[in-house]
Parts: sequence; C-alpha cells; structure tokens
Amino acid sequence: MQAVKMLLPPAGKGVEIGVGTGRFAVPFGIKIGVEPSGVMAEIARSRGITVYDAGAEKLPFGDSTFDFALMVTTICFLDAPLQAFKEIRRILSPAGKIIIGMLDKNSPPGRTYESTKKNSKFYHDANFYSVTA
Repeated sequence: MQAVKMLLPPAGKGVEIGVGTGRFAVPFGIKIGVEPSGVMAEIARSRGITVYDAGAEKLPFGDSTFDFALMVTTICFLDAPLQAFKEIRRILSPAGKIIIGMLDKNSPPGRTYESTKKNSKFYHDANFYSVTA
C-alpha cells in the first residue's frame, strides 16, 4: 500500500483496472473501476466504486479519459496483457501514468505462489511474470 501510494499522482482522474472488491481503490480515492467478476464487482460497488463489467483488453472508455490507471495483482490474470496495455495507453491522457503492482515470479512470494497455484482457489489460472524478463 505504501509503495503504491508513493507512485499515485496527487491529483487527477483515475481508474483501477481489475478493481476486484475495491480493496485498493477505496483507500486511494479511486471512484471508477473495471472488473469482469460479478461477485467481486458487487463488493466494490457496495464500497462506493462505479464498476464497469469489462476486461482490461477492451476498456469501455473513450480516448484520453483518465490521468492515471492502477493495476494491482491483475496482470497475472489477463489473457492478452499486451492488448491490455495498449488499451490502457489509449484511455490515458498524453501525460497519463500507469501504476502496476504485481507478484514477480522470481521474488520469494512469487515463487511460493507459482509452486502452489495448482492447489489455490484464487491463483490456479494465474500466469506470473517477472520485471527482469
């Protein structure tokens, strides 16, 4: 939370891609999110987030709509991460920022999640990536 907070712009219109239950959007004051899971989206809505039922690869927003986009533990669940990044770039203003929080597959927690994901209810379909390649 502290690392993300340090990277978030102090002002501007933001969106969380893969908002889930709103766990990050709420404390960071992000009022708009995208979430394909109906169950998670309902929890986020109950927390005051406007949630759009969509995937990161096809975002329901116009060009240059947001000043920043946040993604936390989302990349590992995407079918087409490169397409998602293209979409995020499209919806961001020219000076817009993307803040990504991810489990690096080469980090100690990433190696643990990777080795146990087949038995995990949450991460069984995840594809973990590394920032180093």
